[in-house]
Amino acid sequence: MSNYLVTGAAGFIGSRVSEMLIEQGHAVTGVDNLNDAYDVRMKEYRLRKLKGLPGFAFVKADISERQFLNPQSTIFNQKFDAVINLAARAGVRASVENPWVFVDTNVTGTLNLLEYCRQKGIRKFVLASTSSIYGANAPHPTPETADSDHPLQPYAASKKAAEAFCHSYHALYGLDVSVLRYFTVYGPAGRPDMSMFRFAKWISEGEPVHLYGDGEQSRGFTYVDDIARGTLAALRPLGYEIINQGGHEVISMNGLIGMLERRIGRKALIERHPPNQADMLTSQADVSKARDKLGWRPQVGLEEGVGRLVEWYEDEHQWARDISLD
Repeated sequence: MSNYLVTGAAGFIGSRVSEMLIEQGHAVTGVDNLNDAYDVRMKEYRLRKLKGLPGFAFVKADISERQFLNPQSTIFNQKFDAVINLAARAGVRASVENPWVFVDTNVTGTLNLLEYCRQKGIRKFVLASTSSIYGANAPHPTPETADSDHPLQPYAASKKAAEAFCHSYHALYGLDVSVLRYFTVYGPAGRPDMSMFRFAKWISEGEPVHLYGDGEQSRGFTYVDDIARGTLAALRPLGYEIINQGGHEVISMNGLIGMLERRIGRKALIERHPPNQADMLTSQADVSKARDKLGWRPQVGLEEGVGRLVEWYEDEHQWARDISLD
């Protein structure tokens, strides 16, 4: 049995990673500050499920604060086999409105955790990064070697900075680092600021579906269980590697709305808006490196994954219908 520190444990990916680790017999200390980047009721829902599992301990803390490194703190005096940093401020549009908070969590928070690993002699670090880092002119499907030096929004820029800090700690101190560039993750209890949850809620409730641009922008969606499996696979020794993790099916926003309409059994009321300059037109992952290095490939198809999301929303409708999308 190993002992893992998972930051962002009440988050969408962090909660599922924590669950899978515990299912495998490991112990998890989960850290989250339960901020209001999106409706905190979703985080509380995920956290309640985790707290009911044996081997899970929760610490409410903010990784961007230096007291995280205080030798008197509960976390500092524990022994961990690895740190999995899934705490992040995410969202390309939100980062345009308040870039400073993205620097605090994604850059300073990552640096604090890297320094924690150095001081405690922890040899393995996993960083959640993003496909947004590839910018506007990436080839599709996108390999890890594609240009990532021209981010389009502060969110992607903050993740690029976090990656650079990870490399410096690998070069200076031999820290083994897996940087995982996730491509558009979805699934039950997903982030309510993401298109998949928003579209499902709007269609289910008969509310207008706000669609930016012509709807032909597309994404390679990745089911959360696939992402969690890939994250656990990346705990193996790799040196320093940047690895894409993304879905094998790409769909346009128009196509996604149509799929949700069929699954929910209700027609979408589409309200169109001008394109958002912070959005990428498309994303599609080349995951050959994940296959070669981790033995990983996505397993859950889009039809199945969308069905699971809609089923979850219907099961949790009594409270999920009130989740704020702002």
